[in-house]
Amino acid sequence: MKIRRQQLKHKAKELLRSVGNACGACLPATEKRQSKPQPPPTMEPQTKSRARSLVKTALNIGHKFLVLLVRWLSRTIYGEHGKRMPPITNLILMESASSLATKIRTRKLTSVEVMQAFIDRCKEVNPLLNCVVDERFEAALKEAAQADKLIESGTLTVEQLEREKPFLGVPISTKDCIRVQGLLHTSGIWYRRNIRGEKDARAIELMRRAGAIPFALTNVSECCMWWESVNTIHGRSRNPYDANRIVGGSSGGEGCIQAAAASPFGLGSDIGGSIRMPAFFNGIFGHKPSKFIVSNDGQYPEALSEEQQSFLGIGPMCRYATDLKPMLRVIADENAAKLRLDEPVDLKQIKFFYQPNDGGAHLVSPVDLDIRDAMEKVMAHFRATVKAEVKKVTLEKLRQSAPIWFANMKTPAKVGFDAQLRNLDGRINPLVELLKWPFGQSNHTLVGIMTAVTEWSGVQYDTEDYHYNVRQRNLLRDQITELLGDNGVFIYPTHPTVAPYHNEPLIRALNFSYTAIINVLGLPATAVPLGLGREGLPIGLQVVAGVNQDRLCLAVACELERAFGGWVAPEVNA
Repeated sequence: MKIRRQQLKHKAKELLRSVGNACGACLPATEKRQSKPQPPPTMEPQTKSRARSLVKTALNIGHKFLVLLVRWLSRTIYGEHGKRMPPITNLILMESASSLATKIRTRKLTSVEVMQAFIDRCKEVNPLLNCVVDERFEAALKEAAQADKLIESGTLTVEQLEREKPFLGVPISTKDCIRVQGLLHTSGIWYRRNIRGEKDARAIELMRRAGAIPFALTNVSECCMWWESVNTIHGRSRNPYDANRIVGGSSGGEGCIQAAAASPFGLGSDIGGSIRMPAFFNGIFGHKPSKFIVSNDGQYPEALSEEQQSFLGIGPMCRYATDLKPMLRVIADENAAKLRLDEPVDLKQIKFFYQPNDGGAHLVSPVDLDIRDAMEKVMAHFRATVKAEVKKVTLEKLRQSAPIWFANMKTPAKVGFDAQLRNLDGRINPLVELLKWPFGQSNHTLVGIMTAVTEWSGVQYDTEDYHYNVRQRNLLRDQITELLGDNGVFIYPTHPTVAPYHNEPLIRALNFSYTAIINVLGLPATAVPLGLGREGLPIGLQVVAGVNQDRLCLAVACELERAFGGWVAPEVNA
């Protein structure tokens, strides 16, 4: 054995010497003189790498077993299917926001009767779904009456109303982190439970200017940083398709209210998928705009850096794809010109790229068969109907989506989640809260507490790991930007599974990475529903385009709605 070991060492030295000579030939003479001989490498790095690989494999196997166990327990506890919502009996509830606006300004409907229809629907479904956490029903009805008077006066022609107030008299809802004057503005944080909006957020102000009337505020996750909408102020929201399932987060209440036909359209916000995941789980459309297009003014929590500001965006959520573009035009305000929304999109000229999964990221669920099948049908549709160029790609760095997002979310301010949960007025003690939680004495959710506990063990700002992940983000962004150009879209799962049971996200925490990676790239993305899967729950995908190429996402969304049906009304109680 000793002889064999010596022979190996000798060969290793010869190999290193030859490599060193080859490299040295490429260096300037000064660098050759200054370079010092390096000691021969040992087997230690390989051993560590092998050990890490074994640990990851063991963790993945253990995680899959845990997922199966929790799913079995959830089905045992909840049953095969939860309660469903009451039936939709008023046909007004089935209209798009754009259609309602047209009928109101042409006097086929009054704003008051439209408003009353949605108020009644909220009261009907909310006891089951718990999506509405505050309302201004009386004030909204008075404003609806004023809108009807304006139309009846003839002061403005129908054409002028369409141009200047495109959503006159239409009810609008929004999530409890986007400020509405007079309504709660808690963001699901216990220490903000009594705070109310002193004035409208900029996006709400713009929608009011366009004639829309805010009437309902919807539930969010605690501090808007989790993908199940539950908090200790308002409780848990439930999915209209199965009350045992989640609605997503943080715009979960907003996705829920629209899927239940209790609001014609609304606003959400998205820093890691908070528009697109709820849109996916509730079978509606949701669009995250390109970076820096829509003002985040009046949203809480606020972005803590310019970089984080680029990840965060307010965007439209609605049941019908036709509402996306006019909503985006309104809330983009002066930035709408950058998006060229009125420029026609020829689907035959679009290049379609798709990837069916993230390549097998650590502790992320495999993509459901229903979702993979739906994606293939979408690709076949574009090949057959518009004869588009469709190409399957493999972007390897998508496997690193979660660590890239976590690292890039770090800021110089280093404001921790423990401070956010205290509304930036001191910090909570997460270990004390963790001890109080099993006894129902904590003011915070378990996931909020655990986030605060584990936050400081992750990558920190301005460290070697942080800069590594920033570089990986930049490389991936350059790769996708070059791939898409100004006429390409990337089709990618919105989420790897349909809506899980309540609390299941705790053991599937990293599944949000499918949407989160798009935020740190600053790209626009639209969640598109594609009907219901075998479990009777919504499935879909997201359409991603280059920066400021939002119109491509919206055009593809409209085509997919036409081809596959879009939103499907949930089944009702027997």
